Amino acid sequence: MRPPSQYNQEIATEADDNEPDPRLGAMMICTRLAGRAVIRVVGRCNEAKETENLDLSDCQLMQVPDAVYHLMRHTELKTCDLSDNVITKIPPKFAANFNLITDLNLSHNQMAKLPDECAEMGSLERLDISYNTFIDLPNCIFRIPNLKYLNANTNHIVDVEVECLKEAPSLEDVDLTNNPIAPRIHEALSSIIRMRISLSPREKEDWEDLTI
Repeated sequence: MRPPSQYNQEIATEADDNEPDPRLGAMMICTRLAGRAVIRVVGRCNEAKETENLDLSDCQLMQVPDAVYHLMRHTELKTCDLSDNVITKIPPKFAANFNLITDLNLSHNQMAKLPDECAEMGSLERLDISYNTFIDLPNCIFRIPNLKYLNANTNHIVDVEVECLKEAPSLEDVDLTNNPIAPRIHEALSSIIRMRISLSPREKEDWEDLTI
């Protein structure tokens, strides 16, 4: 006969096996949240079929879902708002599928680059990439033929290809405030008069600050 201690151990083990996985609750919550996000995206896509304005802001997106391209395939979108998500990049096919957009809002995401294909968005007039993680302005921006307004404030931009910016075909207004732009670039940008460029006051370098 087995000693009572062994019975107790087996009962305890069996009880442990019957206890719910503590991770199950978190998994169920995540599933519900994901389900709500999908419902929200589909609902907004359906609204965009009527308004031609796609608003996918604050939808917990890490990327633009493939389903969006499918749902919007017969709609000529005029604007697209992808702000307040956690998107790290947009794919080249985005520009091909939404090349009639005039206003694109990518602010408050985690992007550091744009695909070169964005230069082919011939109708785009306003682009907002503020509150992201760009360290320079993507080269494609300088080649968007009808882009008039660029908001790139509050990034990590240190360098700007000044000559490319000067040659941008339609740019009129560029917001580069709240970026750690290098002093040399800051001075060069300040001298541009063909377009309005907003800059934060230049921070002095250590050798310029005589109080140190």
